[in-house]
Amino acid sequence: MKWIEVSIKTTTEAVEAVANVLYDAGVSGVVIEDPYDIILVNSDEKAWDYVDESLIDLEQGAIVKGYIPESSDLVEKIDLIKQSISTLPEFGLNIGTGEVSTLEVNEEDWSTSWKKYYKPTKIGKDIVIKPTWEQYEAQEGEIIIEMDPGMAFGTGTHETTMMCVQQLEERISKESTVFDIGCGSGILSIVAAKLGAEKVIGVDFDEVAVNVAKKNVIENKVDDAVEIRHGNLMDVVKEKADIVVANIIADIIILLSKDIKGFLNSDGLFIASGIILDKIDEVKKNLAVNGLEVIQVETLGEWAVIVSKVKGE
Repeated sequence: MKWIEVSIKTTTEAVEAVANVLYDAGVSGVVIEDPYDIILVNSDEKAWDYVDESLIDLEQGAIVKGYIPESSDLVEKIDLIKQSISTLPEFGLNIGTGEVSTLEVNEEDWSTSWKKYYKPTKIGKDIVIKPTWEQYEAQEGEIIIEMDPGMAFGTGTHETTMMCVQQLEERISKESTVFDIGCGSGILSIVAAKLGAEKVIGVDFDEVAVNVAKKNVIENKVDDAVEIRHGNLMDVVKEKADIVVANIIADIIILLSKDIKGFLNSDGLFIASGIILDKIDEVKKNLAVNGLEVIQVETLGEWAVIVSKVKGE
């Protein structure tokens, strides 16, 4: 079967938004090539491989690739992608050149080849993400998360996910109720349940992500504690939580901050990530305006996680 590879040149800041544009256009899987990810791994003493940074071209930015089957409406889909990419700066995102290019490829060239780069990775103090097709012998105290991202965004190895996991490890108790907003392939929902949360609700607007997340929840045997819902942000949530975690983008975090107090218990926490360094102050300002007190900010690579609570609690 013939597929069209759609490549978009962009920035580290915009990769998630660009990936979402591709999914909205009906792509079947994405690949993200970001030189900053290589540098971050290079700086990790636990990393398995080393890459000569002099060979990395940071000026080329990040590249997001999606795959569309050849069809009669192919031209319309590509035009839609171009139009959607061109509107992203309106949301405060620096998309770089935003250049869109296409290439014809065979299905076998991309459908499984990416799996050889997805290996077991420790992303927290005790949390290890293990692809379902890989063998791995757990070390003492490690919690293994079996993960198959399928066509959903999220392998668990991104800096923003790592920081969210580290916060969940520190803050979840046995009685915790956790909301995972924008759950993607379900990683944070599963981590929360594995750490002992009593109730976890994961929400995603992408139906593909919801289906993948549900499968991953069952694969990890936490379906007694985790419920995955299809909906936009908090629209399908009526309960209150001890922890709301949102690994999205800064502009959506700002939007969430307007109403998040109504979904938090009196001592509840809002863990927000997907925030580029340049947006930290803006996010903090909006949290404060909406009655939330920032209690911790951590950074990793080009990204930040901000933890806040209701003021006066």
